[in-house]
Amino acid sequence: MASTPVPAAAGLLTCAGLGKRFGTHVAVADLDLTLQPGEFVCLLGPSGCGKSTLLRLIAGFETPSAGTIRLGGTDITADPPHRRPVNMMFQSYALFPHMSVAANIAYGLSGLGRAARQARVDELLRLVRLDGFGPRRPDTLSGGQRQRVALARALARAPQVLLLDEPLGALDRALREETQGELRALQRRLGTNFIVVTHDPAEALALADRIGVMEAGRLVQIGDGASLYERPANRFVAGLLGDVNLIPGRVLGREAGGLAGLDTALGPLRALGAAEGEGIIALRPERIALARAPSGDGPALPGQVVETTYLGDRIRLRVRLADGSIWRVSAPAEEACPGVGESVHLSYPPERAWLMPAAA
Repeated sequence: MASTPVPAAAGLLTCAGLGKRFGTHVAVADLDLTLQPGEFVCLLGPSGCGKSTLLRLIAGFETPSAGTIRLGGTDITADPPHRRPVNMMFQSYALFPHMSVAANIAYGLSGLGRAARQARVDELLRLVRLDGFGPRRPDTLSGGQRQRVALARALARAPQVLLLDEPLGALDRALREETQGELRALQRRLGTNFIVVTHDPAEALALADRIGVMEAGRLVQIGDGASLYERPANRFVAGLLGDVNLIPGRVLGREAGGLAGLDTALGPLRALGAAEGEGIIALRPERIALARAPSGDGPALPGQVVETTYLGDRIRLRVRLADGSIWRVSAPAEEACPGVGESVHLSYPPERAWLMPAAA
């Protein structure tokens, strides 16, 4: 289930009723968010959903149209960026090309003496595994190294909250996956609160203690990755977190253990959930068992394979069922999967399917 909201007083960072309008456009709408000390939160959503605007509001680069922002119990809603113990790492990294790596990291540490400033820069270079890179210029570095320089600069003043806007977006896939682990390990070692904006669900699942899904300026669900993936609040969240089969119907009744029966075009199906009336079953492709003949262990839905796609460790199949609907099925690549045109039977454990309200 989604995480239970924590009282505002208990949180390090609290946004309450936060809103931002640009003319008639509502970028952020009546948003509540509480960040706990040491927590890594990802804001996930498509372009234009308001996640980067929310980051800029917390950083102080935008002024809210409504609501408040509190940090450690202090209202910082009207404070300018330089008076907030918050820093932001931009998607472009915004490194100064004419400065060395060390000078980039030291930028903003002018209040320290030369020796203290150099010691802090050396400490940060070690932290991001760039020992010896201080004299180099940004244009001599790889994309991953430039990302780490930008991260070190953002951490230089030891912010209570670090805001990162698509920090890995410029990296190739292999480097992005490697850097995810480094970023997560760094956050755990420092204990600094990180809020990361991303449009990549796999990245959010890999990084975050909690994921906040945003749609049209609203925070529609927040919780740990497993809760959002297994028990999405609505079809938008279900689809955003990965491939999903959505089966509409009417709830027939409730059973022990939280299961419910649903009258669908394929006949009665069962799933876990508390929806009433019209509902939708969210069923992940990897939860579906595929066989050439009924196993006799429960109801199986007959269908025909219409497409197969090899994905390395998995094979994705599209199966047309009796009502004409197409279900996506994911099977391990080492299994001998049926080919296109073959008849199959599909089944799934009801407790691994999630029943959502149709109107959500």
